[in-house]
Amino acid sequence: MGPELLLGLGSLVSGKGVAVASLKVGRRCLLPLEVNLADHRQPFLAPLRALLLFDIDGVIRDVGRSYRLALAETVAHFSGWRPTPETIDALKAEGRWNNDWDASLELLRRRRSRQPNLELPSRDAVVEVFSGFYFGRDADGAVSRQPQHWTGLIRQEPLLVDEAFFAALSGSGIGWGFVSGAEPPSAHHVLEDRLGLPRPPLVAMGDAPDKPDPTGLLQLAEKLAAAACVPLAHLPMGYVGDTVADVLTVIHARRQQPRLRCKALAVAPPHVAAAAKVRAAYNQRLLAAGADAVIGATAELRPERVFQLLLEE
Repeated sequence: MGPELLLGLGSLVSGKGVAVASLKVGRRCLLPLEVNLADHRQPFLAPLRALLLFDIDGVIRDVGRSYRLALAETVAHFSGWRPTPETIDALKAEGRWNNDWDASLELLRRRRSRQPNLELPSRDAVVEVFSGFYFGRDADGAVSRQPQHWTGLIRQEPLLVDEAFFAALSGSGIGWGFVSGAEPPSAHHVLEDRLGLPRPPLVAMGDAPDKPDPTGLLQLAEKLAAAACVPLAHLPMGYVGDTVADVLTVIHARRQQPRLRCKALAVAPPHVAAAAKVRAAYNQRLLAAGADAVIGATAELRPERVFQLLLEE
């Protein structure tokens, strides 16, 4: 049997004009990384050596002035009280409120101890108000659905990495993907429109149960490993997140699959990283939750650093 080209890894793209597929020779799978579409005669072949999966919010983009602000403004809309960033961080540190809609509603529930007459809105009402702040509204008052019409806080999201960051990972045999609680339109916008990653491997809101349930993480990891014909248990793997829920997702994944070689790589989001004392306290919470390592910023995860973190005992 001759060599067989597996196109199923077309979603693992390291950059514009660069394709990633899998070449199968007999029973062996090789991963051609950085195959330039303009000159595909001599692709560089490298085996898949590791997996690195990412959260998006606070890891790939700074949401301190978008999702976090939309959460605060939503709570203020219904109660007149605007929670501080510290209050929101403390709630997130509980590890249960990864979904910002639910976090908004929970803060409103707790506010009733000080505002007994506060009438709690329905979850649908919270979603509607939150989405208006985050995406913006059209002329008719409806939440904007098309990226070209978005006028809301989503426009205030600096990127924390660039396209070259993922090209470097691919070039070193590190497969990558995203497991996020972000809404699919928002996630696709930042990954495809802004970072230029065609069809990135992604599990977003609605694709799997909310974190810290590890279902989405395990499903994507299994999919990427299978596409490269490598047993997942043989691959060192990391998940990069910025909340306690992200750390707990890895812990729960290891409990479900004891042979999984996955580490929780935590990073403080930009809105806390600027203040040394706040950052130190935030990092301590991540470590106390079980993070295997805390890194200074996502951009520090160059291939050599990734292998150092994933392979050290």
